[in-house]
Amino acid sequence: MFGRILLLAASAILLMTSSPFREGNPTPSARGLLVVANQMEHTVLVVDPESRRELAKVVVGVNGHEVVVSKDGRFAYVPIYGNSGVGRPGMDGSTIDVVDLQDHKLAGTIDLGKGLRPHRAEFGPDGLLYVTAELANAVDVIDPSTRKVLAEIPTGQPESHMLVLSRDGHRGYTANVGAGSVSVLDLAKRSLIATIPVAKKVQRISMSPDGLSVFTHDQDAPRIAVIDTATNKIAKWIELPSPAYASEATPDGRWLLALGMVANRLFVVDLQTLKVVRSLEVSTRSSEILIRPGGEIAYISGTGAGKIAVLDLRAWEMQQSIELTPGVDGLAWIPATHER
Repeated sequence: MFGRILLLAASAILLMTSSPFREGNPTPSARGLLVVANQMEHTVLVVDPESRRELAKVVVGVNGHEVVVSKDGRFAYVPIYGNSGVGRPGMDGSTIDVVDLQDHKLAGTIDLGKGLRPHRAEFGPDGLLYVTAELANAVDVIDPSTRKVLAEIPTGQPESHMLVLSRDGHRGYTANVGAGSVSVLDLAKRSLIATIPVAKKVQRISMSPDGLSVFTHDQDAPRIAVIDTATNKIAKWIELPSPAYASEATPDGRWLLALGMVANRLFVVDLQTLKVVRSLEVSTRSSEILIRPGGEIAYISGTGAGKIAVLDLRAWEMQQSIELTPGVDGLAWIPATHER
């Protein structure tokens, strides 16, 4: 009995010393935490979505738009894009900042070797980090353990801005903004498979949970292209009330949430009929959607208003927003199992 008490006590001490929220910091939500890139403040925020409180803030480079979290929940990776927009003159970022989410500090910087305007980063099942490199018309492949660039996969198109990866890690898809196209990449061979013309200009990209469809958004017409990943061709179009900027499918594959570019609207598309069935108000200049694991809640970053909208996907009702500061953009999630 005494031995069991000692074991429990030792376990409690280990838990306390390994928690990123020790030393008097607030207890985190049992469900998980949001990690938010603020491109105007040049910071990464750790936010408890349940209490709607900012728990930590770490300064990063100019400007970090997007953020991705390592599988173990320890580090956040923030590509430092630069101080301009896509295709516009300005500073060309050449690094990725690494934020320690346990100690709440900058842990290091990955040097890409040249000005690339890195933007979207995604982890593959192979544990490697894939990052769009706009000025190289490519996606860089990075080993996070050594923080070195291993390879560069050509996209064959300029302004490869956003990236999604298939769940099996075989394919990558980039939205090439000014080229108005989508590039299909073989991640194993690190080669370009196909380029799919879509429109004069596109923005952002998402994928259905089953990996059968990729979605990208025509910036001149109110429609979303539905690309068949088996044929690498546009199979259908989703008609919208206004052009969309970004989208995200729910984990059950039933709905596609799409951010309208005007009137601050979030459109809900039924993926069985490809029809808009709901339209909800969101903050000004909303830019990114993150759906919490389990599919119950969606978070929408309102870059202009400095708020994160919170949508209950069961009741289709907006909850109280998370009030932050203007510039909130990229979103990532730390599951509850990785908070400690």
